[in-house]
Amino acid sequence: MGQTLIAYVAAAVAAASHAGAPPNGATAALAARPLHGSVVLRARPDGPPLVRVGPRAMYGAPLVLGVVGVRGQWLKVTSQALPNGHYSWVRFGSEVAVEPLQWRLSVSLSRRRLDVVRDGRVVRSIPVGIGRSDSPTPVGRFAVAEKFTGSFGPAFGTHLLVLTARQPRLPPGWNTSVTYFVAIHTGAGEGTAVSAGCLHVTAAEAGYLMRTVPLGTPVQISS
Repeated sequence: MGQTLIAYVAAAVAAASHAGAPPNGATAALAARPLHGSVVLRARPDGPPLVRVGPRAMYGAPLVLGVVGVRGQWLKVTSQALPNGHYSWVRFGSEVAVEPLQWRLSVSLSRRRLDVVRDGRVVRSIPVGIGRSDSPTPVGRFAVAEKFTGSFGPAFGTHLLVLTARQPRLPPGWNTSVTYFVAIHTGAGEGTAVSAGCLHVTAAEAGYLMRTVPLGTPVQISS
């Protein structure tokens, strides 16, 4: 574990006694969990509230927020509650606890690959199916918001990793009054542009990601 992550571990321990906060910067992967069941997402540090979320995410998983920035005692987070490209702020120590993460996911749409990164090193590179031209996979900084195992039908397989990314351009015929989230799941066409915005992987790779990647893991999707 790198020195930056070690510093965050120390900060997370200090948070249990409200004795400190993580250092400025956002070089380490972090996840934030509400200390009191729910938490208010704010437009800026000490700013007006945007929405209260928790204790559960959109589809019922425990709420874990992906951290994309740190400013003093404030964490900049990505959430299912906000549109793509919009982030909010929560207070470290009094509102949320943090935990360092070893993992990151980096998706290149042009290469149609998902790299699994552990402690800064790519440990697995996975071909993915990406969104078609009329329903592209959105780019930006997101996080793994929810994970589910079950029987989701032939279009989804048995593992779903739901991201904070929303699909803003729905295929024809989809219900425009519903918010659809991008997920990583089993599907056809790995290495091609075939999906409605989700990232398709093989069943074996979906199982690997499900076992390996914790909630809150940052996901960078690039063009």
